[in-house]
Amino acid sequence: MTEQYQGLRQFWARHKFKLNGLVLILPFWFLYQSLNLQFPPALPKAQLGPYAVTAMPLSEDGPYAHHGEWVKDYYLQWCAGCVEKIRQGFLLVSDNEPDLASLSRDHSSLLHGNKHGLHVHARTPQQLKAGDKLWLIIEDWQGQVYSHHWVL
Repeated sequence: MTEQYQGLRQFWARHKFKLNGLVLILPFWFLYQSLNLQFPPALPKAQLGPYAVTAMPLSEDGPYAHHGEWVKDYYLQWCAGCVEKIRQGFLLVSDNEPDLASLSRDHSSLLHGNKHGLHVHARTPQQLKAGDKLWLIIEDWQGQVYSHHWVL
């Protein structure tokens, strides 16, 4: 055996336990990070007719590519019992109010989730422009349409 190979074997024999220790410690670090999430601050509470909602971005990162378009994830927390009364809803970034009929034919920006809150991959441009707003448009089971926007 060469002297260089012999030195490598001695180095590995002396330090392999450190790699084992690192492999044992890293899962606890990732568990800690997953249990202590840091979310950006929520947007101001909005009132859409009889429905109260608070929108919260899920990260401070910019938009990301998802199924051929740029989106940003949001969580919507509704008043108690409001989610069951909503037939459909959309959240997206636009400079003017989108039309509900055109949104209904598309699958993106659709609110989905359960009675505790709704999630959305909100369609957004890759770079925000002056005048862009975050639009929330909902329709209840009686056919009433409500909309609200937050200035970005």
